Amino acid sequence: MILNNICKMDYNTQLKKVILPEYGRNIQNMVDYCLTVDDKDERTRCANSIINIMGNMFPHLRDVNDFKHILWDHLAIISDFQLDIDYPYEVIKKEDLLFKPQKIEYSHPDMIYRHYGKILEKMIKLATSYPESEEKEQLVWLILNHMKKSYLQWNKEVEDGKIFQDLYELSDRKIDKRGSDVKLMEAKELQRSNNSKQKSNNQKKK
Repeated sequence: MILNNICKMDYNTQLKKVILPEYGRNIQNMVDYCLTVDDKDERTRCANSIINIMGNMFPHLRDVNDFKHILWDHLAIISDFQLDIDYPYEVIKKEDLLFKPQKIEYSHPDMIYRHYGKILEKMIKLATSYPESEEKEQLVWLILNHMKKSYLQWNKEVEDGKIFQDLYELSDRKIDKRGSDVKLMEAKELQRSNNSKQKSNNQKKK
């Protein structure tokens, strides 16, 4: 007798596919049964009972917005949208699941030197609009040092002349420090400053 019962057992591979595996086969079987109920009112009561059981399976999600609505959506999906009942919500439609969202195009910033970044290029553009003054000189000096720091993140070393030339090009030849006596911070000092900043950020995360 036991052998006969074992022989009659169905393997999962032989059973109907569980549409939403997170609810398990028992819920799938309940929904399949609900589909066979002829009376619509009785079918609706059966669906409500299934919803209550589904909700009890995930009590930690009860505080999630529209939790009940989500359950009814899932019930419709499990029934393959064949369950004819009076839904308390407007449930998801089958075509909504088949709809492919539009591809999001990644932005491709038009940057001359990517290692400097778009923000730095905007700062340079802003500096070109400043009238000649001590304030502008200070801003340009800060920009130059930041450019040097950014450059050193991708390269082991750099001559200040290279930074001056890049600024000249990025500013549309409006800021020219080539051949000037402007002294930028040493590479070691800039790297030490960068390391200190990273260490500070890591401590804040902890």
